[in-house]
Amino acid sequence: MSILPLLTKAKGIESLLQSPGLLNHTERMPVFFTGHIDSHAEKFQPLLKSLQALGASVKPSVILVISAHWLTLGESYVTINKQFNVPDYPSTGSPTTAEYLVSTTAIKPYEWELDHGAWMRLKHIAPNRNIPVLQLSIDMEQPLDYHFRLARQLAPLRDMGVLIIGSGNIVHNLERSALRFWTEKPYQWAVDFDNWVKTKIDERDLGSLFRYSNFGEAAKLAVPTADHYLPLLYVLSLANRGESIEHTYESLYRGMSLRCLRVG
Repeated sequence: MSILPLLTKAKGIESLLQSPGLLNHTERMPVFFTGHIDSHAEKFQPLLKSLQALGASVKPSVILVISAHWLTLGESYVTINKQFNVPDYPSTGSPTTAEYLVSTTAIKPYEWELDHGAWMRLKHIAPNRNIPVLQLSIDMEQPLDYHFRLARQLAPLRDMGVLIIGSGNIVHNLERSALRFWTEKPYQWAVDFDNWVKTKIDERDLGSLFRYSNFGEAAKLAVPTADHYLPLLYVLSLANRGESIEHTYESLYRGMSLRCLRVG
């Protein structure tokens, strides 16, 4: 189905139809979920190499990052910066894409620099820093079904050359990780929850993944707060029926899962 009828119905969208880059015909972009950790230690080089391979496999016009490190209350926001001044990842923004999202959704515009959940991944996925980037905030006041509906509103971007990346961790318990300083071996509850999530992904059981708390005590320990888990739900909500989902990297470190995915 053509996206143009959808676009022309949107408020203030006429100017975007003349914008180069955003509406060029393109193959549908995949969607990535990237586990992350704040380290470049040798033991994490396989993870970084897997991210580099993901990036090398696509040529997006724009990158949209949904990171566990931009959390808001009561509203969802999209960056409109023309230029990001992050020292480790100077890059251009994508105001045109931001304007499209503001015109077609309830998302509001906001000035925001890239957070480390974004630029630390982009250094490997898009190392040339030549692809416009923007971020979407996660409204932590909203119920889980809100995030599903918002993710589905982002779906047309995939046909506009926009690569959507969720940056978080399926298992993310920093407190328990710090307590296990004498070993890198993962907790058994971390293994159990990560394996359960993998199984549900492979079964395409999105409903169970939204009701993750039903998994019991392991879920409480693996997801003490939903901030790092929600980017996974955005990514999976963007998958179309029958679309492939590949586990591109998997490992566990103490109370952290570094699992990465590619949809499409």
